[in-house]
Amino acid sequence: MYGIINTAVEQLIVENYGNNTWLEIKKKAGVAEEQFVNMQPYDDKITYAMVGAAAEVLRLEAAEVLEKFGEYWILHTAKEGYGNLLDMGGNNLPDFLKNLNTLHFKVGSLMPNLVPPSFEVLELTSNSLLLVYTTKRIGLAPMVVGLIKGLGIRFNTPCNVLYLSDSSKEFSHHFKVSW
Repeated sequence: MYGIINTAVEQLIVENYGNNTWLEIKKKAGVAEEQFVNMQPYDDKITYAMVGAAAEVLRLEAAEVLEKFGEYWILHTAKEGYGNLLDMGGNNLPDFLKNLNTLHFKVGSLMPNLVPPSFEVLELTSNSLLLVYTTKRIGLAPMVVGLIKGLGIRFNTPCNVLYLSDSSKEFSHHFKVSW
């Protein structure tokens, strides 16, 4: 993952739990970097180690840490670093979710080593949709729940997200999103 992800994990921890907690998590995760370079790719193991250490130190499940991060990403990091791209994604929650692949394609032009997930919107109704998330990375489905909830806040569309498949066993995950 790119450094911007790891930097955002750090910012989430520092803003919500303090710098000393971040230093404890960083040490427990074995992170040697003083700071991450946003546009530099890092081994995914670093991010997974930080999430695992955060879960341990904060006494949360890793899924809770990932969900918090997903929401934080939309409401803080992406807004600050990618506001213009986010604005191009759509004016409402369903349109934005339908345009996620295009958004990742545009980000990929800035980050040539990006390995983005793919998203497909199915069964769109006036108040719900089925979202299919496909990725090569295991265990990140809870982050998608947080991302969707953050998008709901961004678009002033409170939503419920029901996860329909087991993230530890498959690379394709289904979410029922209703608002």
